[in-house]
Amino acid sequence: MELFGMPLETIYLYGLVISGAVTILYLFFGDVLEGITEAIPFVNPTLIFSFVTIFSAGGYLGEALTKLNSVLIAVASAIIALIIVTLLNVFVLIPLSNAEESLVYKESDLRGRIGTVITGIPVDGYGEVLIENISGRISKPAASFTKSEIPYGKKVLVIDVENGVLQVKLYEELETYI
Repeated sequence: MELFGMPLETIYLYGLVISGAVTILYLFFGDVLEGITEAIPFVNPTLIFSFVTIFSAGGYLGEALTKLNSVLIAVASAIIALIIVTLLNVFVLIPLSNAEESLVYKESDLRGRIGTVITGIPVDGYGEVLIENISGRISKPAASFTKSEIPYGKKVLVIDVENGVLQVKLYEELETYI
């Protein structure tokens, strides 16, 4: 079958090459389009480019390898592309969009955290405290909140943060008797 004076196989191949090239360009320059497509939430360029690529690939393979009717090949290719793009959206794109975007923390988030002294804290001076969490370790300068010496290796509780310096006091764990 021919469309626009060209065989459908050629049209599918052109669609595949063009949508693949546009997808690669979108990878590099996608941030420009993000602002434009934010206003319309159901228009996701990644899904559109993926659908066109899969549809074109399916149509090209259907035309090249089978003797089925061209309309049947186009419908089957569209259904397969829709299923794959839906799975891509549900299992890849939606979880990625809900994922944490960065590991940045605010200093106010450190209040109430427990850390370990890695450089002893003198009475009127500064030491260093290491705070561990799931995403990594944070090493910050620290001063004693109670103006007492805190030796290396002790657990401390962050009371406040002033000018990037943690104000800490010795952490006292409650003992439980069973």
